[in-house]
Amino acid sequence: MKVEYSERAIGDLNKLAADSRAFGEVVADAVEARIREAIAQVAWDPESAHEVTQRPGVHVVPLVRFPFAIFYRVLQDRVRILHVRHTSRLPWKGE
Repeated sequence: MKVEYSERAIGDLNKLAADSRAFGEVVADAVEARIREAIAQVAWDPESAHEVTQRPGVHVVPLVRFPFAIFYRVLQDRVRILHVRHTSRLPWKGE
């Protein structure tokens, strides 16, 4: 399935890339690879991730080894990545 990114998600990914570089190229490359794997899984099987209880229609993929989660919505012909969030922040309330 096609994947598209909201402006917010693009900003999140750009900030995450810059922040992860502070920990070195090895860490930055590992974070990027994990994000790519998670998004590929979402594109292949959009319903595979848990739906956020408080936000019907929004799914979340935790990155497991890294403290981030990817929020997305399944649309008719595509998946829209809404937000990439650090898991130690307060819960996400908006779209």
